[in-house]
Amino acid sequence: MKPIIIVGAGLAGYTVAREFRKLDKTRPLLIITNDDGGFYSKPMLSNALAQGKTAQQLTSQSATQMASQLDATILTAMPVLDIDSENKTVTTTDGARAFEKLVIAVGATPIRIPLEGDAANQVLSVNHLDHYHAFRTRLSEKPGSTKGRVAILGAGLIGCEFADDLAGAGYMVTLIDPNRVPLAAIAPPALSQGMADSLRARGISLRLGTTARKISHTDDGIQVQLADESTVTVDLVLSAVGLRPDLALAKAARLATERGILVDAFGQSSARDIYAVGDCAEYTIGDGVTRTLPYIAPLMTAARAIARTLSGTATPIALNPAPVIIKTPCYPLAVVPPPMHALATGAWRDSKHGNALVSRFHDQHGVMLGFGVAPQQAAIRQQLLDELGKPGAVQAIADAAAI
Repeated sequence: MKPIIIVGAGLAGYTVAREFRKLDKTRPLLIITNDDGGFYSKPMLSNALAQGKTAQQLTSQSATQMASQLDATILTAMPVLDIDSENKTVTTTDGARAFEKLVIAVGATPIRIPLEGDAANQVLSVNHLDHYHAFRTRLSEKPGSTKGRVAILGAGLIGCEFADDLAGAGYMVTLIDPNRVPLAAIAPPALSQGMADSLRARGISLRLGTTARKISHTDDGIQVQLADESTVTVDLVLSAVGLRPDLALAKAARLATERGILVDAFGQSSARDIYAVGDCAEYTIGDGVTRTLPYIAPLMTAARAIARTLSGTATPIALNPAPVIIKTPCYPLAVVPPPMHALATGAWRDSKHGNALVSRFHDQHGVMLGFGVAPQQAAIRQQLLDELGKPGAVQAIADAAAI
């Protein structure tokens, strides 16, 4: 039998493989990856430093162990060069291999913003275990016992998590972002402000409302020149401005793409028997509406559904609302962002729930379409999830008045 081939050995690819093996014990399974194939939890990368975790310690299973567990063949350090959707073959540096069905799980790549200066090429990003190893190595290069100084470009989810983690490990951190508050793209205004206050209380310097323009070497380290003409001198610059789906293989195979690889309700791309999952995919979430969803909950949901479809039971991906958890111990936060189209006509309303601050987003009809809570707790998250899609403006206004 021709195998099921999975390209990519990250959380998405391995989850599809695990779920598929639960349903089909005999079909040949081939996983191809251009790294060492070790399994690790990518979300751990942004909060492992304060725990003293090395890259090796973050790897829970080797490729050999994963191959045994999954009864699969795993080809490591093996770049995929081409996908022939018509003849259903994958070409690697080791030749062409035919597939019955193919899953693309190649993830995303860090966005690199244009920067001037002779140290612009020294800016790091952490989106992979190898990146994390390089990051830790650079941090350890500062002589003496004094912890280093780190500038982080981007105060979104990953930037805030790294800032909190580095501060917890004793580093001096400056967080730089063009918005006036951190988490501006996903969090309610009151909780964004709460995050800002908590990061400052943590000892983190916030340079908001500006961007990095030039990165230069100096006798005292690396100077970051900002658009507002101020400067920050640090030992290391980390970019956390976002990720872009890796579309190189999909475009070469002439699959339909927009921001990500376009997939239907079953995770199938524009080519029959070729699926995409994880950060590289752009999911169908409604009538003609597609969206990339670079979060763990939709990744796991999609991987399970695709595995069932691969095993012979066509299963649509049920992308129900799931909170995004921001792993910042100084201000643990959970948020379900409202739909973009509703932001112009709806409003956030804040209330207290014990010691937690809750923000609910209601549309112009009073229907709750999103929320945020900090400090986040499972019981409150579930209560808020139960309220989604229901009218509640009157109660929300009353709660807000009681703050």
